[in-house]
Amino acid sequence: MNQIQPVIQDGQRVLTTQQLAEAYGTVSKVINRNFQRNTERYSPGKHFIALTGDDLRNFKGLRQSDESLKFVSVLYLWTEKGALLHAKSLNTEEAWNAYETLVDEYYTIKENVVPLSKDKALVTVLRTTADLVEGHEELKSTIWQYGKKILEIEHKVDEQITLDHGEQRRLQKGVASRVYELETNPTQRPRLFREIYREIKDRFAVASYKDIKRKELQSALRYIENWIPRKVS
Repeated sequence: MNQIQPVIQDGQRVLTTQQLAEAYGTVSKVINRNFQRNTERYSPGKHFIALTGDDLRNFKGLRQSDESLKFVSVLYLWTEKGALLHAKSLNTEEAWNAYETLVDEYYTIKENVVPLSKDKALVTVLRTTADLVEGHEELKSTIWQYGKKILEIEHKVDEQITLDHGEQRRLQKGVASRVYELETNPTQRPRLFREIYREIKDRFAVASYKDIKRKELQSALRYIENWIPRKVS
């Protein structure tokens, strides 16, 4: 298998349809056909990430040399679990061998870049600045006092910040994944989507899921992951 250029989306390694097809010794058309024939088995967020709109434009901007993306209106990115389902659909020795290689040499590799939090970044700047005025204790003390006030103000502001576009997408994907997991009948899913979004608004006392506070995102995602619909008599 040729070395694959890593694709990172939502903090995890994924593969484009073309990459997956090349790894499995087939063509994108076959991967797409198998997906369309077995759509009910695939869950958004769990097996694939579908990019559209701004997300797709941003992705294309980072991979301008990839001609296969030029006319794509919806781009599917396949997770490790999605790659497994495609290996099952193809059911060839080449596909199964490639899947094992992908698990060992691609999907399990973690990215080692860990950005500093805002607090740590500010403290680092303050420490560096304080070092520059070593010997001027009054000035040094003033720098730390102002830094402390900045942190306090930022924390108060952060308390009121709502979900940004990317965080809203994470929540939407969590909802879709849960609904698809609970309901295999496509005609029943709209009811569950309405119900879960209504209960999210009630649970977090907001007019829209977009108004959920950023600090409550993880709590909202756990709530969605464990959500159970009401029984309909």
